[in-house]
Amino acid sequence: MTECAYHPQILRARRACGLLLFMLLFLSPAVCDNGAVAASAPAASDIQNKAQPAMTPPVVTFEPMTFSDLAGWSEDDHLAAWKAFLASCKPVLRAGVRPAKHDSAGSPQALIDVCERAVAMSKAKSVRTRSEARQFFETNFRPHRISGGDAEGLLTGYYEPLIKGSRIPDKTYKVPIYRRPPDLVNVVAESERGAKSGSLTHQRKTAKGLEPYLTRADIEQGGLEGQGLELMYLKDPVDVFFMQVQGSGRIQLPSGEKVRVTYDGKNGHPYTSVGRVLIDEGQMTADEMSLKSLKKWLKTDKDRAKPVLWKNKSYVFFKELSGTEANAPMGVGCIPLQAGRSLAIDTTYYPIGTPIFVDAPKITHATKSGGFRRLMVAHDVGSAIKGTERGDIYFGSGDDAGRLAGVTKQPGHLYALLPIDGGAENSFFPDPKTASSGL
Repeated sequence: MTECAYHPQILRARRACGLLLFMLLFLSPAVCDNGAVAASAPAASDIQNKAQPAMTPPVVTFEPMTFSDLAGWSEDDHLAAWKAFLASCKPVLRAGVRPAKHDSAGSPQALIDVCERAVAMSKAKSVRTRSEARQFFETNFRPHRISGGDAEGLLTGYYEPLIKGSRIPDKTYKVPIYRRPPDLVNVVAESERGAKSGSLTHQRKTAKGLEPYLTRADIEQGGLEGQGLELMYLKDPVDVFFMQVQGSGRIQLPSGEKVRVTYDGKNGHPYTSVGRVLIDEGQMTADEMSLKSLKKWLKTDKDRAKPVLWKNKSYVFFKELSGTEANAPMGVGCIPLQAGRSLAIDTTYYPIGTPIFVDAPKITHATKSGGFRRLMVAHDVGSAIKGTERGDIYFGSGDDAGRLAGVTKQPGHLYALLPIDGGAENSFFPDPKTASSGL
């Protein structure tokens, strides 16, 4: 990969991106639906999306608060939050695209201005302590609560899996994960896919025009063979499925080398929850369902698992990361995700790069003190991440992170930090009717 493209990565991916258990049971993925727009793919505006339109989101308002209103604000590690915010500023400034805002607003570039200030302060090394980082946020932002949207929020979690595989097929590793096909085009901007439930987000470009892409069943029965699209090989379709659920991951090769792959598009078909299918068919009760039991059920009898997996027509494509990009999993705009500080959100309401204070006291398994109250940054998106008070917490890489993500499904609230200079706090957030998410 020669340059860092603008992409939501539904580690998510995203996308699902690790709603993990919750997503597998009832929803569509978060990160598995995050991903890059290939340089050769036409822009979303160049292609008419003929799928059914998404429902109009509710009109919401953002009500100003004070930092003293945020429970746990003073106890947070603001320096860790500063580093997460700074990580998103570089892609925001590089993209040179203004955040979405109300049609009636002027043109204040509040977030970009704050990002420029943050980068300058970083170069001057003027933010080195928690107190200095806290002062930065309190000087440049004002917290807001959202009204008119969800009555109660929901927080879930995602992570980056580590799976064994090989670059070449052998008797152990024989099921491929595929690169993005050259005839795959985006019909919806990648950052907006989370708002397009039921729509075809990608299609196949043919001489006669656009048509639906191959389904999971088509692909797993050889629909892409002979095109040289095989990227890596895993043990079985179940491993491929769980890699796609997260939208990215690390693959440990037989030599011991670990390589990082990430989302690079999908076939465009809506995600169907495999866990929900098993429950509806009476194969398992909701109480019996867990990530562990789902994996066991799918792996115990692969012939039995195949038709169940095929009911999920969605299929994710990958690319291998190299250089500095391979150092960490990436979110929107190639923002390096940071465990416990990166949040996947609905860009209908929160532009990427927005600092968001999460108040979820019932998430007691993720912190030593109990409860989850901290400043995070909007780094990612996901198909299951819809609504004003909906967030997906990135927990990191590996099995420990997976265990945390797998049990995260608790209520909570999101409080947006809006830039205060230039009166931008009244114009920074998009009107859901006209929102165009992006950097």
